[in-house]
Amino acid sequence: MVSVPEPTITALGGGVGASKLLEGLVRVLPPERLTIVVNTGDDTVMFGLHISPDIDITLYTLAGMVNRQTGWGLGGDTFSCLEQLERMGEPSWFQLGDRDLATHLFRTRRIRAGRTLSEITEELRQRFGLGCRLLPMSDDPVPTKIVTDGGVLPFQEYLVKHRAEPRVKEVRFEGVERARPAPGVVDAIRESSAVVICPSNPLISIGPILAVKGVRAALQSTPARVIAVSPVVGGKSLKGPTDRMLRDLGLEVSALQVAKLYKDFLNVLVIDHADETIRSEIERMGVQVVVAQTIMHGAQEKVKLAQVVISILNEQAA
Repeated sequence: MVSVPEPTITALGGGVGASKLLEGLVRVLPPERLTIVVNTGDDTVMFGLHISPDIDITLYTLAGMVNRQTGWGLGGDTFSCLEQLERMGEPSWFQLGDRDLATHLFRTRRIRAGRTLSEITEELRQRFGLGCRLLPMSDDPVPTKIVTDGGVLPFQEYLVKHRAEPRVKEVRFEGVERARPAPGVVDAIRESSAVVICPSNPLISIGPILAVKGVRAALQSTPARVIAVSPVVGGKSLKGPTDRMLRDLGLEVSALQVAKLYKDFLNVLVIDHADETIRSEIERMGVQVVVAQTIMHGAQEKVKLAQVVISILNEQAA
């Protein structure tokens, strides 16, 4: 019998939905065989501190430290600093916990010392004890801006301050034409057994990664199997404003629409049982469809979905 080498996976994602699948993947795959490319379009500056929300969600989740009620921030954190800032007239709509602030202070000091976001993220990865590889999509700033009926909003203001209520007219990634993939990103896509597009918002979590020069081309040309997990189930997003944003932009809110957004590089789309009726429509696009439970309430569901991804790879290897 010929032994099949263990697969290596590069996962692209950002936000709570991605962190759930990633938590499953590190339980079924040796962590050193997983590379995670994280969206940094959400990055912002608050109180002079550089904040990378999607990187931090990934760090905290995989380190077992995340706030399980929210999916972001640190479990058991306090907010004394933010409360004092509010008393002094400073804005408090962006929730920064006291221990969470330590991460942002750490990152900001090193940025001011001339370190790249990749270097800082690697140092944080080691300090949080993660065995997988963690890469920002780019070392260059690519802030996501949301064009709404009420004007152009930085992404965090749209999402957090305004609770994703303004109608979206356009999504922009400022500076993306000058941005380059962070070291290792393109190589990871080209050299892995599979690339997994996490169940993240395709417009503002995956979209910025794909917009960085060379990333989409790498996905189109890689010999790796490209597998996506739909973040839309039964015409609704499980987390965040994916459904609202798709609708505002005149796009269908469905797993089929997710397939269309990724069709130039996608091999397999994992959809929920609730969407099995549109399976044939997706398959007519030349995309293989796997039906599974994609809603991840707890650890068991996260592991099962990760096992589905691994089984797709094993079928290919066989």
